[in-house]
Amino acid sequence: MALVGPVALRRRSVSRALLGLVGAGAIGLTALLFTATPFQGVLDFVLVAYLLYVVAQTAVSYAVEGARSARNRLALTLLVSALFLALVPLAAVLIYTVQRGVQAISPGFLTHSMNGVGPLEDAGGAYHAIVGTLEQVVIASVISIPLGLLAAVYIVEYGRGRLVYWIRFFVDVMTGLPSIVAGLFIFAFWVLGLHKGFSGFAAGMALAILMIPIVVRASEEMLKLVPNDLREASYALGVPRWRTIVSVVFPAASAGLTTGIILAVARVTGETAPLLLTAFGFDAIRTNPFSGPQSGLPLFVFSQAGSAFDVAVNRAWAGALTLIAIVLVLTVLARVLTRRNVLA
Repeated sequence: MALVGPVALRRRSVSRALLGLVGAGAIGLTALLFTATPFQGVLDFVLVAYLLYVVAQTAVSYAVEGARSARNRLALTLLVSALFLALVPLAAVLIYTVQRGVQAISPGFLTHSMNGVGPLEDAGGAYHAIVGTLEQVVIASVISIPLGLLAAVYIVEYGRGRLVYWIRFFVDVMTGLPSIVAGLFIFAFWVLGLHKGFSGFAAGMALAILMIPIVVRASEEMLKLVPNDLREASYALGVPRWRTIVSVVFPAASAGLTTGIILAVARVTGETAPLLLTAFGFDAIRTNPFSGPQSGLPLFVFSQAGSAFDVAVNRAWAGALTLIAIVLVLTVLARVLTRRNVLA
C-alpha cells in the first residue's frame, strides 16, 4: 500500500533553472535558424525566440506539471507579455522626450517668452505658454469638476428611471467626442457668434467640454464602490441625504474621485486642436485669459515642431518635457493631498 503524506502529495513544478535552460535553448535554436535561413533583423530574432520559448515552456510544463498547470503558465506568460508590450511604448516616449528635452531646457526657457525672438536665435522660452496652459486648465477645471461631480452624484444617489439612462448615454457619447469638435463649437458659439474673440477663457471652455464626461464617468464608478452600509448607518442616525453625501460618501471615495479628476486634467492638458480654434496663440506674455489671444504649451510645441530650424525643434522637445512635468507634478500633488485626507 502506497504511503500518502506531504511528500507523496507534493506536486512537481518547473524550476527556474529549467526555465532558464528553455530560454537559452530557444535563443540558441533561433540563432541557428537565422544562420541557416534568410531570416535577419533584431526584431525578427526577438519575435522568433519568444515564440519558440513560449512553445517550449508550455511543452515542458505539460510534461512536468500537467495540462492544467501548463495552460495556467501559458496564460500568465501571455499576460506578462501584453503588459510589457503596453509599457514599452510609454517608456520609450518618456525616455526619448527626456533625452531630447533636457538638452534644450534651461532656466531662461522657463522665464522668458518668444516675443521678439527670431527663427534662428537660440533664445526665448515657453514662460508665456506655461502661464496660458495653467490658466486654461484651471478655468476648465473650475467649470467641469463641479458639474461632473454633481452629475455623478445625481446618477448614483438620486437618479431613477430613463432619465439616468439618457444621461449616461450622452455622457458616453461626449467621452468619444473628437477634441477639435469641442474647439469648433466654442469657436462658432463664443468667438464668432458672440463676437468675444480668441482668448484663454474660450480655450478653457473648450477643454471643459472634454473634461466633463471623464469626470462624470470616473466619479460615478467611484461613488458606486462606496458600501451602502455607510450610507444606511448615516441615515439611521438621522443625517439627511445631502449631508451623508458630503460627510460620508465623498471622503470614502476621495482617492478614486481624485484619480478621475487627474485623468481628466491630464487628458486636456496636452490638447492642441481646441486651442488652435479658441486661444489661437500669442508669443508674448498674457496673464489675462479674458482679453485677446493666448498661448499654451501644446500650441507652443506644435508651432516650434513645425519649424525647419533645429533651434525651434529643440524648443519643442523642451516644451513637451515641461508639459509632462506639469502633469506629473499635479498628479503627485493630488495623491499627496488625498493620502493626507485619508490618514486624517
